[in-house]
Amino acid sequence: MKINLIQIVSLAAVMLMAGISTGFTADNKIPAVGDKAPLVEGKDQDGKTWKLSDEIGKKAVLLYFYPKDNTPGCTKEACGLRDHMSDLKKENVEVIGVSFDSLDSHQKFISKFSLNFPLLADTDGKIADAYGVRMEGKNMARRVSFLIGLDGNIKHITDDKDAMVHLKEMQEAVGQLAKK
Repeated sequence: MKINLIQIVSLAAVMLMAGISTGFTADNKIPAVGDKAPLVEGKDQDGKTWKLSDEIGKKAVLLYFYPKDNTPGCTKEACGLRDHMSDLKKENVEVIGVSFDSLDSHQKFISKFSLNFPLLADTDGKIADAYGVRMEGKNMARRVSFLIGLDGNIKHITDDKDAMVHLKEMQEAVGQLAKK
């Protein structure tokens, strides 16, 4: 039996209306550029509570989600952000990393690579779910970065597996913030 794209889309629509999960529900929808950023909070590597609402109006925030501490792509991305921190601070941008890893894992990751920004331990996935970035069926986030402006609106999103794409796009997006 052959199933075409129209049949697949129709089946997905029926499943959604019936409340059957297809992995594409409103609960895990990624916000769009221009949307208000979901006001999340979490514990950093030291157990200190960080709240996005505390930063609105004071700093732009580069909230980046990544799959796992100490993996090649995640390390490359974190070290790239570390190396550009002075430029980001000049533009009044705070970097916050988020993964499902534990506080202890984050502490070791920060220490091993001399990271100079906080990592939130999203062990229950609430932050990832608020931004729609949880990998389907896993306790792991996709590599997605959100640049949130002083007004609390999302200014840029990078949704790509390649850490270097994130670094390049976010550097360009931060440069655009200063021009607006």
